[in-house]
Amino acid sequence: MSNFGRFVVVALVAFVAALGGVVIGRALVTQLSPPETELHALLHDKLNLTAVQRQRIELLEQQFASRKRTLEQAMRADNVSLAAAITAEHGYGPGVAAAVDRSHMVMGTLQKETLEHVFRMREVLTPDQARKFDAAAVRALTAPAE
Repeated sequence: MSNFGRFVVVALVAFVAALGGVVIGRALVTQLSPPETELHALLHDKLNLTAVQRQRIELLEQQFASRKRTLEQAMRADNVSLAAAITAEHGYGPGVAAAVDRSHMVMGTLQKETLEHVFRMREVLTPDQARKFDAAAVRALTAPAE
């Protein structure tokens, strides 16, 4: 195999490895979503919220949805930057490393803000509702992986 052929193979392997890292990272972030989803289902279907509670939670959800969309757009932009860095460097160079770090920063911000949102919704609940909410959160976070 010629030097150029080896270069192409190495570049493709590096590109696939980098994309694999992004896919794994994204999978880890989506694993955080089921507790949020379970908690929302509990809130809307099982806690017998008052009209005032529903209104306050709806407002919180609207506010968070906007912020979540912004962060998801930033993650998509980070993917574009990562792809450009991979194309330019053909390996795990400083541009790729910086793009991965930026992507991880946004993912971490989304995780933190999701938790803050969950706790803001919890503040709307009565003590009895909050106990049920907490129990569901513990179950969701400690459930075995599927």
